Amino acid sequence: MQTQRSIRLPARLDGSQLPFVAAIAGSLVVAYALVGPQQFSNFLTIGAVYALIALGYTMVYGIIELINFAHGDVFMVGSFVALWILSGPLGLHGSIDNPALLAVVLVGLFLVTMLILGALGIFIERFAYRPLRNAPRLAPLITAIGVSFILQNIMQAFFGPSPVNSPQIFTLNARFDVAGASIGYLNVFIVAVAVALMIALQLFVGRTRLGRAMRSTAQDREAAELMGVDINLTIAFTFFIGSALAGAAGIVWVLYFGYAVFNQGFYAGLFAFTAAVLGGIGNTTGAALGGFVIGFLQVAAAQYGYSRWSEVAIFGVLVLVLVFRPTGLLGQQLGERA
Repeated sequence: MQTQRSIRLPARLDGSQLPFVAAIAGSLVVAYALVGPQQFSNFLTIGAVYALIALGYTMVYGIIELINFAHGDVFMVGSFVALWILSGPLGLHGSIDNPALLAVVLVGLFLVTMLILGALGIFIERFAYRPLRNAPRLAPLITAIGVSFILQNIMQAFFGPSPVNSPQIFTLNARFDVAGASIGYLNVFIVAVAVALMIALQLFVGRTRLGRAMRSTAQDREAAELMGVDINLTIAFTFFIGSALAGAAGIVWVLYFGYAVFNQGFYAGLFAFTAAVLGGIGNTTGAALGGFVIGFLQVAAAQYGYSRWSEVAIFGVLVLVLVFRPTGLLGQQLGERA
């Protein structure tokens, strides 16, 4: 007997999903009331970073049931690639006041960084994971940890052990006031980009031929191969998409925090993996939701003066969810197939 698995997408919105939508809206209202408008925007921004990273975890696990512990460090490499592009080829040292030029720089930055990180994901899959595809599960898991350390040490060798500051291309005082809070245009941009990428991922997986191949491979690899699906191409493209999203999260990190450091992928990757498990591993919507939940817990802990206890709160909530709902918030208990 083999447990059925798949990349799970939300069904088309109808009356059955209205309670879920109402619960999300109610949760946002409660979050707004608990932390206020200023911290509300911060939690959405940080949650967007975790959500983008968590999508890569949940996609890879949904396809080949591999917990890719190197994914957090792929995100870290994305931060350094974005930082290098801004300060190297573009030669930027400060903010860009021209909105049209800023838009061109951002589009180019996202395209180039996501392509480079997507190629890195394909490279890792081809040479580190594919040879171990039929090996015992412990072998690729240990390999993923090894790849994580390799990426960390390569970035440390190139950029050093200390945080590297990035040019701040957004004007720091570019803000607007709403409900007594000063919200940065950068915060709005980050959340908008994250939501747009999540919607694009849902549409791609749900409505394209390659997306259907990914879902069929996740459900039954052997049957999909018999039906003509190129398994190697499908898995490689899954790593491409997941790593590209991690690259987008790396850009967002650099734009928002203004620095990159070689070990930032450890904690961010750990929180993002927790988000994927919290939302329901293999469920893309659940991974995104889990990222925002963890972002809220971090910001709320800081808001009330318990920032040192934020990790306790995050993993405490995870334990409670898994005790009472082992499949995660949006996970589904799948049946067995022969």
